[in-house]
Amino acid sequence: MPLRVLPWPAVARWRQLFGGRSSLHLIERHARAYKHAWLVLLSGFGEPLFYLLSLGVGLGKLVGPVGGVSYAAFVAPALLATSAMNGAIYDSTFNVYFLLKYAKLYDAVLATPVRATDVALGQVGWALLRSTLYASAFITVILGMGLVYSWWALLALPAAILTGFAFAAAGMAASTFMRSWQDFEYVTLVSLPLFLFSTTFYPLSVYPRGLQIVVECTPLYQAVTLLRGLTLGGVSPALLVPVAYLSVMGVAGLVIAGRRVGSLLLT
Repeated sequence: MPLRVLPWPAVARWRQLFGGRSSLHLIERHARAYKHAWLVLLSGFGEPLFYLLSLGVGLGKLVGPVGGVSYAAFVAPALLATSAMNGAIYDSTFNVYFLLKYAKLYDAVLATPVRATDVALGQVGWALLRSTLYASAFITVILGMGLVYSWWALLALPAAILTGFAFAAAGMAASTFMRSWQDFEYVTLVSLPLFLFSTTFYPLSVYPRGLQIVVECTPLYQAVTLLRGLTLGGVSPALLVPVAYLSVMGVAGLVIAGRRVGSLLLT
């Protein structure tokens, strides 16, 4: 066998864990399914935008500057992180559960040469595309409103994509453990406090130190810290911490999701 067809061990391991090009077929299927329902894709973009206009701009007139910047500029990167999270969560939780339990789409997909890891990667990839759509639109809005203070904001979209990847993979992994629609109350139970308390609307310093530690351990806080540092110019080596946190969260979620889909449908 020619040497060039033998993959390096790391590449072979990557393919074993995360699949290959077959995942693109699942992404294409979702794109075709949403062809005539594209307005649904925009639904999650509205909520953080409305918060930005009502609280960031409206309430900001009463609050005044926070951390040396306008209140709208302070909340904008946090709402960008929320927008990325929403786009990822919507497709990787409720939609995954429906396709898994009711539409039986994954059963049909796994009857082809597509593997369980390909299914997980394709589903996470589609959720990530939706998340990227939300984040791109939101970045355009805050740029137009003059709420970006640094050229480091050029990295805001990659950071938002990383945020979407982390939440999409974790959301899909969690969805494979859901037993009924009632279990999705836990999704709201987790996502709503994350949105409200991850320094979205006020700085971390308002909490006592014990609560600060708890907040610092949450994924949305890490995403907010990363995006706030990039858009407001507070870039330092400390931002590598949220990058590592979100990367590990995404990879772990992807591995768990692939194994769970395989165990649920292939056994």
